[in-house]
Amino acid sequence: MSEKESSRDKLIKAASRLFQLQGYHGTGLNHILKDSGAPKGSLYYHFPNGKEQLAVESVQLTAELVRSGIQRSMEQKADAVEAIQGFILDLAGRYQNDGSHEGVPIAAVALETSLVSEPIRAACQGGYESFQQVFAEKLIESGYEETRARELGIVINSMIEGAFLLSFTMGSNEPLLLAAKNVPALLR
Repeated sequence: MSEKESSRDKLIKAASRLFQLQGYHGTGLNHILKDSGAPKGSLYYHFPNGKEQLAVESVQLTAELVRSGIQRSMEQKADAVEAIQGFILDLAGRYQNDGSHEGVPIAAVALETSLVSEPIRAACQGGYESFQQVFAEKLIESGYEETRARELGIVINSMIEGAFLLSFTMGSNEPLLLAAKNVPALLR
């Protein structure tokens, strides 16, 4: 890997983490540079359109990592209901143990920028659609009709995002546990 690729990757990873923790507007380019350890000149070399371009690429990277994690989780069980419940219970366990922010990896950026940046909004939409697609594919694999599976993919992703938001505000994983508990009622 060349130095330029390394600096670029460091910038994207730092931006992803900081946007997730502090939001888009709460994260400055100097903070990203400091956190990444990348040389200042590499920022505009790799991201000539600045912070917005960096945000788009960081959302895309984060979304792909989350989508891959969901996919791996769905492969753990043959039954869609059990796989989705297991995924949510795993999130609840990670939240309880370490306050994991993985459940809402692009929410802060989406909420802050959807009305002011079409490129970032589109990247967030693509990320959410990729999560929903994994759930829908698992449901189709388990015998659900395609249109219904796609609808449920949206509902499941919405339920998980909402449960994570409530978990953060309550300081408890109870909303995630309740979401997992009610998956069978939703899907059967």
